[in-house]
Amino acid sequence: MSKPKVLISDKMDPNAARIFEERGCDVDVKPGMTPDELKAVIGQYDGLAIRSATKVTPEILDAATNLKVVGRAGIGVDNVDIPYASGKGVVVMNTPFGNSITTAEHAIAMIMALARQIPAADRRTQAGEWPKNDFMGVEVTGKTLGLIGAGNIGSIVASRALGLKMKVVAFDPFLTPERAIEIGVEKVDLDTLLARADFITLHTPLTDETRNILSRENLAKTKKGVRIVNCARGGLIDEDALADALDSGQVAGAALDVFQTEPANESPLFGKPNFICTPHLGASTTEAQVNVALQVAEQMADFLVNGGVTNALNMPSLSAEEAPKLKPYMGLAENLGSLVGQLAHGNLTKISIEREGAAAELSGKPIEGAVLAGLMRQYSDTVNMVNAPFLAKERGLDIRSIRHEKEGAYNTLLRVTVGTDAGDRSVAGTLFGAEAPRLVEIFGVRIEAELDGHMLYIVNQDAPGFIGRIGSLLGESGINIGTFNLGRREAGGEAVLLLSVDQPIPQDVVKAACALEGVKTVIPLEF
Repeated sequence: MSKPKVLISDKMDPNAARIFEERGCDVDVKPGMTPDELKAVIGQYDGLAIRSATKVTPEILDAATNLKVVGRAGIGVDNVDIPYASGKGVVVMNTPFGNSITTAEHAIAMIMALARQIPAADRRTQAGEWPKNDFMGVEVTGKTLGLIGAGNIGSIVASRALGLKMKVVAFDPFLTPERAIEIGVEKVDLDTLLARADFITLHTPLTDETRNILSRENLAKTKKGVRIVNCARGGLIDEDALADALDSGQVAGAALDVFQTEPANESPLFGKPNFICTPHLGASTTEAQVNVALQVAEQMADFLVNGGVTNALNMPSLSAEEAPKLKPYMGLAENLGSLVGQLAHGNLTKISIEREGAAAELSGKPIEGAVLAGLMRQYSDTVNMVNAPFLAKERGLDIRSIRHEKEGAYNTLLRVTVGTDAGDRSVAGTLFGAEAPRLVEIFGVRIEAELDGHMLYIVNQDAPGFIGRIGSLLGESGINIGTFNLGRREAGGEAVLLLSVDQPIPQDVVKAACALEGVKTVIPLEF
């Protein structure tokens, strides 16, 4: 089997290429390509490793016919069209922890620079002045720091601020009371933070909810003389409103490492005496750049070689250690989704995925993704675990995942039920010997079968001679039967036949089978 092929298209620590090679990937390093040059070659690659320079646009993704994963060495993915990548079935990863300390330290440096007006004092001193009386700073000890966002970076800033004897309050909808106690901060609402904070620092992604979170209205709610630091994302602050607040004295100082438009060649903030800025240096330390390059190489190689998924933004995480254990379940889940998709005709309104016994102890999201991939393959040829959930939601499918702690008739069981116009339809499967997937129930009928290759599903009236008739029909048509599996609700009632064959079944044979006495349904299947 050929090795996965990876392209590194931005300048990156050379050890990243070494990690790819050591973990079983072929790698090409081609930084500085134009979009047209990248578009011309991207179809050759399974993985694309980038920093901030490469723009992964719909045009690039359309040309990336073999691409499976994009890895961003860093946290920000503004240069990747994630919804479009998801629709193409491409996993998008970042490295959110590799530059956390570096970014947090930059925020603390900005706080200290604002408190003591260091940049302005430096400029005038080096210009030959001695302006000692013009710069009266403030201590940070005892002051209140307001964190907007208390995730990984925000919590590091909090720990450093507490070490400086600051009080820390935090606004973060996802911060639990227990976590707030753990990191030593007081959880408050946004208005309370604005009213109490002497310094405000932002550590949140840019979303529809956080865009301009420091708006003109919110800046007016701040404590007069507040100092504001943003080392997170441009667009979190209304820059025109901040400039006015600096002029009025409502904000005593501001320090930005990020801007709404970058590179920031102009800004209403430039030239303000109480404004400090840096050109997006939050992650710019030698240690951070090495860390994120190594991490993205490790993550992408684990995905391409072992199936592990770490720090993905559009797919559930699955460690390289979990992947082998989940692999047989994923195969079973995908086959069950495919089976119910091929059999349950009409408008599908909902799907539930139930895990029982040993399966209940496993991560549910990857199994759910595999079921949906099998189901949605009936509607598109380019479906995988990444884009299947998006396609299912586009079709209005209500998706539910259910975990049963108690073990039933089987040590482990997966059940997939879809809602149709004709009612619910359910199939179930298990693993034999922890490895071999088996169907054990189909629409309420117990039947054991492997789901593989070309198959034929038949519902008929249970009666003597039917097996001989279907066997004769297939034999006369030159179709060899591989396996033959039977189930029935009761003697003389409805019976189900599921058989595998060595080649696709022609439509005329399907019609002939439908014409046999007692036959109700004939559906050819493909797995």
